[in-house]
Amino acid sequence: MKHWCKREYVLALLLSLICTFASYATAQSDEKQLKIGLLTDLSGVYADYFGEGSVTAAKLAIEDVGGKAAGREIKLLIADHLGKPDVGAAITRRWIDQDGVDVILDVPNSSVALAVNEVIREKNKVL
Repeated sequence: MKHWCKREYVLALLLSLICTFASYATAQSDEKQLKIGLLTDLSGVYADYFGEGSVTAAKLAIEDVGGKAAGREIKLLIADHLGKPDVGAAITRRWIDQDGVDVILDVPNSSVALAVNEVIREKNKVL
């Protein structure tokens, strides 16, 4: 059995999410970008395990599918939650309300993930 590292896991997860969104796409959504928010730890205790590795894996996954899903260009937004739940929730709210993000990925800190999850439920999006 092959041992998967974190980067391969994120890559596989991102590809499956892209395929899921592609299967639910409508004709109207062809003009709209598919926006993916990667909310990770770029500067704290989880940065070595997630951080830049997750960013690289997400970029590679998008490249592997040709930068599009169901005719929609994929746009990746990246942010550091700084290990703070309020920062993670604020970034998530801004991404959804102002930037039109469709899905949030990574969130490797449980306290941040719980805060982000509350916003996701409120906005009926995917985490």
